[in-house]
Amino acid sequence: MVQSSTSRSKSKIKVFIGGGLLIVLLISFVSILAFGLVKAKSGPRDSGLAPDFTLTAFDGKKITLSELRGQVVVINFWASWCLPCRQEAAYLENTWRKYKDKGVVFIGVDYLDTDIKALAYIQEFGITYFNGPDLASRIAQSYNIQGVPETYFVDQGGQLRGVDIGPEEPPRLDEQIDSLLSQTDITVKP
Repeated sequence: MVQSSTSRSKSKIKVFIGGGLLIVLLISFVSILAFGLVKAKSGPRDSGLAPDFTLTAFDGKKITLSELRGQVVVINFWASWCLPCRQEAAYLENTWRKYKDKGVVFIGVDYLDTDIKALAYIQEFGITYFNGPDLASRIAQSYNIQGVPETYFVDQGGQLRGVDIGPEEPPRLDEQIDSLLSQTDITVKP
């Protein structure tokens, strides 16, 4: 059977369009991958205005970071499945109790976890500071976390003043919080 010239032209056009679509998809994939690698290599955010977020706790209460201006805020990303998180849990809770009446707020952001396991973890360690799940990892993405645990320090003006990657150990939290509380040149912006 002889294929007509028109039929061959249509076949070539389909191959050309299909190949073009494949190239566009490949370029898109490579671009997305490159963006992800650049972002990952940039590390966690550790300076500038802390990305704002509203977190709903496991009990339904809400907290918004920008509404905490005037206070030092410690943000800890954790998960029940994270062994280093378990190492720091008691220290975080004890430090929270020590500073909670001194203008310091602790926020626990539960990362990639189930509510049942997270609540069991909170109960096991007697954690009383504010904790909630990071739904769809939005907060973690805005801070560009590299894993858990990670702890971010926010001054009274809402500026990030550092990040600790890995479990907190004494006296690190105390030193960081005392340093932030002693700052007198902070401008609190609404």
